[in-house]
Amino acid sequence: MKKTFLLSITLLSGLLLTSCIKEEALDQECDIEGAWVEGDQYASIFYDPSQMKLNNISTAEKEINFSVKSLMLLPDRIPVFFTLSKGATIEPANGSEQDFTSGPVTYTVTSQDGAWKRQYSVAFKEATMPTYKYSFENYETVAGLNHNNYHDFFELDSEGNRVNIWASGNPGAIMTKTNSQPEQQPTFSTEDGYQGRGVCLNTQSAGPLGEWMHKPIAAGNLFMGRFIVEKVLTDALQATQFGRPIDREPVRITGYYKYKPGPKFTNAEMKEVPGRVDEASIYAVFYRNKDENDNDVFLYGDNVLSSPYIVKKAIVTSLPATDEWTRFEAFFEGDDADPEVLAAQGYNMTLVFSSSKDGATFEGAIGSTLYIDEVEVIFEDDNDNE
Repeated sequence: MKKTFLLSITLLSGLLLTSCIKEEALDQECDIEGAWVEGDQYASIFYDPSQMKLNNISTAEKEINFSVKSLMLLPDRIPVFFTLSKGATIEPANGSEQDFTSGPVTYTVTSQDGAWKRQYSVAFKEATMPTYKYSFENYETVAGLNHNNYHDFFELDSEGNRVNIWASGNPGAIMTKTNSQPEQQPTFSTEDGYQGRGVCLNTQSAGPLGEWMHKPIAAGNLFMGRFIVEKVLTDALQATQFGRPIDREPVRITGYYKYKPGPKFTNAEMKEVPGRVDEASIYAVFYRNKDENDNDVFLYGDNVLSSPYIVKKAIVTSLPATDEWTRFEAFFEGDDADPEVLAAQGYNMTLVFSSSKDGATFEGAIGSTLYIDEVEVIFEDDNDNE
């Protein structure tokens, strides 16, 4: 009995010691989780003081951009502060003054154990969309988890600098794949555009893991905003954050599409819904980006078409199947913008494209494919010149 007791104590001590060793292991993360500028002397270069701080930066992002009124207002030196992964360090030093007037500054984050490094590009950019006609010629191939590659779309400003206004669900979709290429993802660039290149969005199976989690499909999507990959497994509807600041009032959207629905429509339980045919989705939303208490407002998958802060929206109501490039058009319907709020960029706008209309709730048909190209947003002052 005494030997048994001593043996039990020895085993328990070993387990506790092992647990302690694991807890004391140095962290391997090397992420920037938040970034901010502090000081009243810098507040005047932003439209709103809340824009001085960027929270919940996704691990999928490698560019951090502060939106300012004008690059002409940038001081020669600005200190930027960061919240980092546990124990991580950053170079240049956290809070050190850097010159952003000539373009982005590269920061290198090193994990606590020193074995991992990650580089971020930090920049200050004018808070305007670079263009209002989107031809989707600009993209890069990103190396994701498990040797998966996917396409990331971007625009160029008047000086040829990259501006990231587009996001897709690709960073989430690749979680169930290994060694896959961009053309195997739900959203990718295609040579088969209306003019030049275009975008292909297709609804795919999310595999056994997705089916087990009642998220059996991954619809192809592209939208103005951010994709927060950390939310995919816990709250998928919060993973899509819609909207970019805008200082003009939209009137209508136009563009070209092709669409073919998949053969079998299924629900979130992966059960076929007899008689139902999948539909594509194209729409735009214009909304207030501050609430009554001056807090930031963003739209997500669960309220992008129903939020009380929506001012107007344009929905393409009919997208019949077609193998030929076909023009679409939709007019914004709702209230007029407040000129003072508009001038202060108090509104956001998003454009959303999806190969399955109800893909956000994991309903649709595997194989549904939507092509889009040459999309344009027409604004109030544009009509004055027509």
